[in-house]
Amino acid sequence: TGGYAINPVNGAKIPIWIADYVLMSYGTGAIMAVPAHDERDFAFARKFELPIVPVIQPDGEPLLDGATMEAASTGGGLMINSAQFNGTSVNDKKGKDNPGILAVAKWLEEKGIGKLAVTYKLRDWLISRQRYWGAPIPMIYCEKHEWNPVPEDQLPVTLPEDVEWKPTGESPLKLHPTWSKTTCPVCGGPATRETDTMDTFMCSSWYHLRYLSPWYNDGPFDEKEYNYWMPVDTYTGGIEHANMHLMYTRFFHKALRDAGITEGREPMAQLRNQGMVLGEDNEKMSKSRGNVVAPDVLVDYYGADTVRAYLMFFARWEMGAPWDSQGIEGSSRWVRRTWMLFTDEVVHGSPSPETLRGLRRKVHQTLKRITHDFENFEFNTIISGLMSLLNDLYKAREAGAAGSAEWKEALDIYARMMAPVTPHIAEELWVNVLGKKYSVHTQAWPKVDEEAARDDEITIPVQVNGKLRDRLTVPADSSEDEIKALALASESVQKHLEGKEPKKVIVAQKRLINIVV
Repeated sequence: TGGYAINPVNGAKIPIWIADYVLMSYGTGAIMAVPAHDERDFAFARKFELPIVPVIQPDGEPLLDGATMEAASTGGGLMINSAQFNGTSVNDKKGKDNPGILAVAKWLEEKGIGKLAVTYKLRDWLISRQRYWGAPIPMIYCEKHEWNPVPEDQLPVTLPEDVEWKPTGESPLKLHPTWSKTTCPVCGGPATRETDTMDTFMCSSWYHLRYLSPWYNDGPFDEKEYNYWMPVDTYTGGIEHANMHLMYTRFFHKALRDAGITEGREPMAQLRNQGMVLGEDNEKMSKSRGNVVAPDVLVDYYGADTVRAYLMFFARWEMGAPWDSQGIEGSSRWVRRTWMLFTDEVVHGSPSPETLRGLRRKVHQTLKRITHDFENFEFNTIISGLMSLLNDLYKAREAGAAGSAEWKEALDIYARMMAPVTPHIAEELWVNVLGKKYSVHTQAWPKVDEEAARDDEITIPVQVNGKLRDRLTVPADSSEDEIKALALASESVQKHLEGKEPKKVIVAQKRLINIVV
């Protein structure tokens, strides 16, 4: 637009752009774009050649460079390029539950620039529907006593089955000769039953509670079952669920909580929205476009486990992507190589202590990452982690590790890690190859040996005034003072200090060193 907004934190001028993906109904209709960490903002910035400045450095990944980034980084990590907030941890949570947001919000409050607030966008909800299917609204109208609820001993009100649909589109309940005729619960005189039914969201907003004890007749749910199961661990669905069903469910839960029927702040512990598998032409699959991929054909050719593994591997769960008919070959090769590693004849060797220690380190490092990835629905990196570990297992076997106790532990853990991904092959390997008791799917998830997973050395990026100037490789057990001394002794760092004394040297959890001049 040629206009600018002033960033109240640092006084920087921010150009104002108009974009069709920003919703007028979202907040004030104006948003702060962060191209390095939002997919749509990233695409917009690339198209119009806008600068991309990373402000969150993901854990364990090379330092982000806005000029060379191929996609937005949408996860957590540590804040960078953020002045006094550099090194602050950032997670995937909203509001005060995110330490990065909380730190900035507190600073804004201290400076009198802004403050934390909770906003609500509640509107009236008309729940009546003029149709047959749906829960009847349990209300009765009497000319003398007007509207009254159906007595509890007459609930539930059931729908008649002998209904007739008219071309007028009117509800068959309204036209039924007898169903709407009843008696007033107050005076016993003639009365009329409400013929509208409820919006189906009125039922689905609390059906998770009824699922707890569907045969329970003394209330909506059995309190013992509620105390055992609730809250729901994970809610998955398309993005539209975040605006519709989940909102209604949360509203019901909070209203029931205020009435003393339910407990806790939220009915669901977390929401996970999945993306969409598109056709190879990057369009939504449909018969009219002729781009539908039939899973049955793929299962017949590759097997269910390979198709399942590729669906988890080819795209991030929350994003989806176009289908790639060639890409599934990679998952097929991984499954075959895994089968071969487990079923090849074991040739005992004489591995060095370093080989066995390195094998356990790789296994438990992978287990730690994959455990995190399962908990965070990062399925694509689970498969890549298993693929990488498989290569390490082949190398360890060549170094003579096969048949050792460390080798047996590695195969045991590998089979349990791959079980949720390729359940059928994992079961075959567990029972018929490893000779374990049926079933791998009833085993406890393996525990990470933190000592075995610990690196002997770690590499830490070193920044001077927010710009990468060196990478420091140090013993993993180095103290913070030792790391600071080594960083300041670096030739590259000395060059960029230009003889000046640093004001501050920040070692952020041994993952980032930031020197402020």
